[in-house]
Amino acid sequence: MKILTGNDLKSGAVVWWDGQGWSIHITEAVDAGDEAENIIAVESAARRVNAAYAIDAEQTADGPRPAHIKDRVRALGPTVRPDLAVPAVETVGWDWVI
Repeated sequence: MKILTGNDLKSGAVVWWDGQGWSIHITEAVDAGDEAENIIAVESAARRVNAAYAIDAEQTADGPRPAHIKDRVRALGPTVRPDLAVPAVETVGWDWVI
């Protein structure tokens, strides 16, 4: 599965493509499939997202889990400040990162 991530242009927050727009919750990310590059082009041109890119992920019972550790950390927020983590950490837990 391919999911899309980038940064919200206004806030800088890590965001995930949910099929209609961008969400800060990876649990709402959907498979972009073969349309990934087209979605990125449209959304970047509309200036809704910065530095968007497609990543490999696997579907789990808790939602998509990025294949690469870098994107798993991006999904939950800073590992050194759990109080600043995205609320999804309550659902998937820190062990989801490693």
